[in-house]
Amino acid sequence: MRIKILSSGSKGNTTYIECGNTKILIDAGNCCKYIVDKLRNMGIKGNEIDAIFITHTHSDHIKGLKVFVNKFNPLIFVTEEMLGDLDYITNYKVIKNNSFTFRDLSIDVIKTSHDAPGSVGYVIGGDGKSIVYITDTGYINNKYNEILSNRELYVMESNHDIEMLNNGRYPFRLRQRILSDKGHLSNYDSSRYLSSYIGNKTKCIVLAHLSEENNTYDLAYDSLIERLESNKQKVSKIVIAKQDIETEMLEV
Repeated sequence: MRIKILSSGSKGNTTYIECGNTKILIDAGNCCKYIVDKLRNMGIKGNEIDAIFITHTHSDHIKGLKVFVNKFNPLIFVTEEMLGDLDYITNYKVIKNNSFTFRDLSIDVIKTSHDAPGSVGYVIGGDGKSIVYITDTGYINNKYNEILSNRELYVMESNHDIEMLNNGRYPFRLRQRILSDKGHLSNYDSSRYLSSYIGNKTKCIVLAHLSEENNTYDLAYDSLIERLESNKQKVSKIVIAKQDIETEMLEV
């Protein structure tokens, strides 16, 4: 399996994953041209994308979806609650089971806690390996601990530094939303969850959806490193996903 984060942050989120002959996106939160250009740089055409898995319908996750769908018509995986915001899609499949398969991939669905209808995260498996993808959630339910444990690669939200957020210029209501159970994971919470999930199979962690206003790359990275060191844990590769620069292609 291979994964590349094409963009991650409040202005747009798009991720590419491939396994065998299957090519998918998680979200299409950048403009279609941006997505197509990034795919072209990898030697991939837009019509080669077999499906797009939507995490939720906030604009930074679906901004380019309508144009991409009109041009290339991939299959769109959504929850029932998302359909009200996506009335332009016709080639779609409603996610009705917590686990299912699509071509070369196995999919486990993780319900997230966010102020968007039917928001989810995914565990994508293939070739005996797996990728956890969770952003935009105020917390992660303990019932998912087993299914999230000891995966090869984690893409996990590390949205904000709590002190920066509380001392920043955001209005009180927005700060309360971000900090709530339906908001976003802080650096502290992200590192806490990750340290409880990773195991001897884990090769890479990608910290994602960092706030440009209320976080820094160093703060997110240092928070995770401190947590791992305090628990005597090591991961061979830690990547910070950025807004306008794609990550390297990561293999698991």
